[in-house]
Amino acid sequence: MRSGHKTMTGFVTILFALLIVIVGLCSEWPLWVWSTAFGLLVLGTAIALLLFRRPKPLIPYEHQLEPEAPLPPVERWECVIRNVALPSLSEDYDFLFTATIRWIPQDVDDDAPGINAGGLAVDAVLERARCITQQESAHRSSLVQHRLNGELAIMQLDGSGRVATMAERVQLTLSDADRERLEKLATVRKNEAVWEHERKWEQSKRAYLGDDVLKTPGSAVVWWLAKNEEKVDKAVADIGLLAELSSAAHDQPVPEGFHRFVPDLAAPAPSLLVEEQPPWPSTPRSPYEYVDFIADHCGLDEDDPRRALFIERMAKAAKGAGLDEIGDAFLRLLDDFATAHDSENEEPPDTGDEPFGL
Repeated sequence: MRSGHKTMTGFVTILFALLIVIVGLCSEWPLWVWSTAFGLLVLGTAIALLLFRRPKPLIPYEHQLEPEAPLPPVERWECVIRNVALPSLSEDYDFLFTATIRWIPQDVDDDAPGINAGGLAVDAVLERARCITQQESAHRSSLVQHRLNGELAIMQLDGSGRVATMAERVQLTLSDADRERLEKLATVRKNEAVWEHERKWEQSKRAYLGDDVLKTPGSAVVWWLAKNEEKVDKAVADIGLLAELSSAAHDQPVPEGFHRFVPDLAAPAPSLLVEEQPPWPSTPRSPYEYVDFIADHCGLDEDDPRRALFIERMAKAAKGAGLDEIGDAFLRLLDDFATAHDSENEEPPDTGDEPFGL
């Protein structure tokens, strides 16, 4: 019996003795009750000591020559692999796989060839991981990591059946450069999607305005009334503006039926055509013919007395500029003009200038 058991038994015996004394004094027990109570207490203490008695070994512990054999150490088969590239669904983007691989060699026949159990275990785990990663996008590395932790946590035999393998503490990451590239590509795709939606919305709006609202001036007026049901007077006042807007949207003139609503088209527009002038002679002519053409072009007919004055002053100007040939041409034209008037007994007009001499 251990010393602790003995101490506890004595402590309990004292407590029961005190309890018997207190109850007996309070109840004024007769003598035989006291004897019976203490007898039962002694009997119970003896029984407790007998029950917890421990038999002694034949050879005491202090005289035994060999101590108790220790537990054999647990043999562990594991290794750690770091940053092994595994393919992903995204081309040219690989996952970096890190994990602790555990394996258990399997019992085989005595004549089976020797193996590298660690190599088989690593190859089996990587093959299981590759089958999963090659089906996942590179930008979902965190999600794929949790999936691998679940799939590789089960001990499974490799293809040769020689080892059972599993993986713990799986980590799946991307290189910093690949992660930055994927973030940029994701941003570009999002912006492109937003721009595409905006472009389609703008095309839809233009088609609605051009093919429906502004298809004709009448449809434009109806659309305006639908937007402003209580402003009929304003709609009537803006018919011309809506007609111009509808016509401009289709690169067409305003229909004649709406001309009266457009201020610029209500009255006939003034003619902007310039009176066609006789063309300048394109074929080579003599100076005489050019002078005659200039006089006619200036509106000086042959019967106009100002023609002689114009020809005479042009002759003076040509002579003064040293253009004698042109001056002579003007003088011949002046002589013809004077001869024509003399034949009709008309005096040449008085120019008020001195006669021009050669």
